[in-house]
Order: sequence, then structure tokens, then C-alpha cells
Amino acid sequence: MNEADKLNARALAKHKRRFLRFFPNGFKDQRYIEWERTYKWEAHKLWESLLNKKEFGRLLRTRQFDTIATRALQVESRTNFLFSFEKMALRDALHMGAGAETFSGGLYTLLYERGAHKELFVQWIMSVAQLPRKKSRVLSWPVLTFFPFIAQPSKHIIMKPSAMKIAAEELDYDLEYSSKPSYTTYERLLHLADLTGEAIADLSPADYHDLQTFLWVIGSAEYQRLGQEI
Repeated sequence: MNEADKLNARALAKHKRRFLRFFPNGFKDQRYIEWERTYKWEAHKLWESLLNKKEFGRLLRTRQFDTIATRALQVESRTNFLFSFEKMALRDALHMGAGAETFSGGLYTLLYERGAHKELFVQWIMSVAQLPRKKSRVLSWPVLTFFPFIAQPSKHIIMKPSAMKIAAEELDYDLEYSSKPSYTTYERLLHLADLTGEAIADLSPADYHDLQTFLWVIGSAEYQRLGQEI
């Protein structure tokens, strides 16, 4: 491992102590479960019910693209990851022209087709970039990474840029951030999460839902405010 790819151990220890001030029992803490874990996992379970591989494939084969889009938006509505303008841009895109078809094919390929992780993710970037645009652009980091994060939390993480950039800076990690979505930045975010997971292994994070939250606690304005209250 390159020195540049190591986390700042002192900073990590500080933020681990801070995380435990919010959630004394770590990822098993009842407050953590209520605040952070449950809604993500409920959205994942809904995805598994509505768009698991078998059902998603059946809908795709029968060209029920609008149904796929409607179900995906139903899952998204259970969470608060996307800003209102991102929600609107996504909904507009999936209801215009071939938007639902482009979205459906691209997402199925990413989640359920075999292939190199980089190639599949780059294809997904291209699919989202091709979605029709009404007002706001559709290709944002949160829109791009939300569905894989919810569908496959053992493989994917969500990029919320402001918080993740701060978390990376706090841990002295070069995220190689680009506002234009790229596999390079996404791979670096996964690597940051993996390194963090190794460093807090004693807390037993279950997946990227947990690791994303740990980084979110470091970098988000929400937890900066809450930290002043405890």
C-alpha cells in the first residue's frame, strides 16, 4: 500500500471516538439503528421485493420499462439521499422519451450482468448521461450511486460529494474527486470505505451502509450541528 493510501491513524481514532459519542454501542446502538440503519435496510428490502434479479429480468424481457422506473422511484421515495432538484430531474428523465428504457437496461447491466466492475460502472455512467433532461441535469453523483448502494450494499456505496470530500480530507486521503462522475473517483471512494472498515473492524460494520454512515458522521453538516449538542 502506498503511503498516500493510508489513513491518518490519529484522525481516524478521533473520529471513531466521536462516532461512539453519538452511538455508544457502535453499529448495534439502538439510536444508530433508528437514525441510520433501518431506513436504508428497509429500502434495500423493498428493492429486493420489487426489482430482484429474477423480477427485474422478467420486466426487462417483456419491455415493461415504465414499471421498472416506477418501482425504482418507489424505492427512492423511501429515503432522503437525493435533493429535491435531483428527484425532479430523475423523475422527469424516466418519464420522457426512451428514458425508462435507457435507465432500466443500464441499471440491470450494472447490478446483474457479469463483467469487470470498472466496465460495468462506466457503462452505467454512460446510461445515466444519456437520460433525457428537462431542467436540471440528471447525471449527478447521488443519482448515479443511489440505486446500486441500496440494491447491493455489499458491493456499492453512495457518493454525497460535500460530506465525502470532508471525510476524506479529515482522514488525509486523496479522493481524486471530480464533479464529473468517473470510475476513478468512485473506486477511490470504495477504497476509502474499505480502509475505514479495516480500521474500525472491532465495531463490525456489516456493509457499505454502515461504512457510508461512519464517513457521513465525519463529513456532514448535520452531524457537525449534532456534535455541538452532545
